[in-house]
Amino acid sequence: MEILERPAAGSLYEAAELLGIPASGIVKTLVVKRSDDTYLFALVPGGRSISWPKLRAVVGVNKLRLPEPDLALAATGYERGTIVPIGSTTAWPVFADESIVGQRIAMGAGAHGYSLFVDADDLIAAYDATVADISVPEEPRA
Repeated sequence: MEILERPAAGSLYEAAELLGIPASGIVKTLVVKRSDDTYLFALVPGGRSISWPKLRAVVGVNKLRLPEPDLALAATGYERGTIVPIGSTTAWPVFADESIVGQRIAMGAGAHGYSLFVDADDLIAAYDATVADISVPEEPRA
């Protein structure tokens, strides 16, 4: 595991450029709210977004949503854009997109302007993450 300081980035694509890696090398940690007010972490590579039908099927529920920023902060202790399962105030279940298996990835490091590099397989093992196809390619940017 390695933490690197980097200049502020306005987007995931800009952060990837600053780090000299492809956008898919940055994994977004998205905190997702269940209808019972519990949460989960979804690890999705850059250039992809959550497939809600796929994630609902894997989790076994019919309602999931992204929480408001204040709820995400309360659930994890991190602001949006810095969320990471490591050090979260609550150890919510982790669901990792299967495309990150075997990769060295960059992700949020709990504070703006920093990136955490970690082997995805180590992260998956440490958090007993469920690995599944939970993402879809993002729409191309105009």
